[in-house]
Amino acid sequence: MHRTCLLCILILVAFRPHLPAQASKSQQSVEQRDGSHDFDPLLGSWKYHLKRRLHPLTGSNEWVEFEGTGVCRKLFDGAQIDEGEWNGPSGKIVGLTLRVYNPQSHQWRLYWDNQKVGVLDPPQVGEFKDGVGEFFAQDTINGKTILIRFHWTNLNTNTPHFEQSFSDDGGKTWEVNWITDQTRVGDESEKGH
Repeated sequence: MHRTCLLCILILVAFRPHLPAQASKSQQSVEQRDGSHDFDPLLGSWKYHLKRRLHPLTGSNEWVEFEGTGVCRKLFDGAQIDEGEWNGPSGKIVGLTLRVYNPQSHQWRLYWDNQKVGVLDPPQVGEFKDGVGEFFAQDTINGKTILIRFHWTNLNTNTPHFEQSFSDDGGKTWEVNWITDQTRVGDESEKGH
């Protein structure tokens, strides 16, 4: 009897399915969520109020304001194009933002272009954490290398808020130079994919 029980136990142990080892806490914290729909709340039509600092990183606090309209369209899961037109005392801005999600890095790349320049800016790269999106890039302004930060809040409301900031000291300090407040036009059905 004991031999039979021992043989059964050995057979069960030898042929049990191999279960993966339990992941350590550090491995579990590295797991990232799928953020490919983070910008979906922006799908649809919008009115914009834009404030732009005229002379960033010069100590100037002179701002100009614009009013505009735009629309955000889904290209596919994890890709959108946002088109807008803004009018203000210093002229018109016609531009677009292309947003593309990388499922391997779990980060977004945001590309800006305007009709006046006709060249996509270097991508802002980043992600959302706790409802706040931060995206960073390096660029050159007036011959000086700077860091740029995009900061998105209130995305899941009908009044999303966006700020762009520059840093010329490696990110120790940031100066806000572009503020956009959006207001949804129409109803929720316009957000359709």
